[in-house]
Amino acid sequence: MTSQPLISVIVAVYNGDKTLQRCIDSVFDQTYPNKELIVLDGGSTDDTVDILKRNNDKIAYWKSEPDTGIYNAWNKALDHVSGEWIYFLGSDDYLWKNSVFQEMASHLMKGASENIQLVYGQVARVTAADEICCVDGNPWDYTWNGIVEDGVCTFTHQGMFHHRSLFETYGKFDESYRIVGDYELLIRVFKEGGDALFVNGLIVAGMQTGGVTANCTNLVKETARARRTHSLKVVTIPWLISYAWAICYPVLNRILGDKNTRYLVNFGKRFVTGLSHKKNVILKQKNQ
Repeated sequence: MTSQPLISVIVAVYNGDKTLQRCIDSVFDQTYPNKELIVLDGGSTDDTVDILKRNNDKIAYWKSEPDTGIYNAWNKALDHVSGEWIYFLGSDDYLWKNSVFQEMASHLMKGASENIQLVYGQVARVTAADEICCVDGNPWDYTWNGIVEDGVCTFTHQGMFHHRSLFETYGKFDESYRIVGDYELLIRVFKEGGDALFVNGLIVAGMQTGGVTANCTNLVKETARARRTHSLKVVTIPWLISYAWAICYPVLNRILGDKNTRYLVNFGKRFVTGLSHKKNVILKQKNQ
């Protein structure tokens, strides 16, 4: 392990010419020197490829060719990483400030020294106008409970740094998923337990609302499929509430707007999963 671990940033993009430059700049402008950027484009028909060509000196590797979705692109990019830690950023998202990697580095070193394969901070959900809707990111016991016990996606991949050994041990993303391949991978890694390191108070990225996860109904259905695949209980109270939210989301979005709806959804998710986490903690204490 070096004193400054190499961080490999993977970006998958398709027709992202409106936001890709901001994403690239947020990586290139990091004060942390030991980083590399890898971009896989799905065969864009807008100006994305021209942007990649203009930024060739900022990118360690890029390619433009048709793919079958974001997880196919990520898997192809994994073949080209050199870093000890791997970070996935959406082309319409961006690193929150220029010192993110510098501030995260000591935590990555601590994680590696303790054989921890996942280190994560917080993510600000923002509108297209850069208004903050809410900030995601909670301690690991809460996050693990949501992922494994409740079947609720209580994480955002834009805050997560994966040690390369995680993929060497558990494999790459399952490309049969269109939305929750990152969730399925976390189930694969942590369904039997295990630790991750949460860096509280460090906003890693701004995540623009919308994108593939905006289709809440399909997200909940794919979550159920991932849980069935790993023999986890599908129908939990938090999962049912998530399904109800998914059905209501389009109507709420029209009435309240993107910012207020996202805030309301996240508040509801935190409230429900918080109650579930508290219940499970009490049960564990009683059984000890």
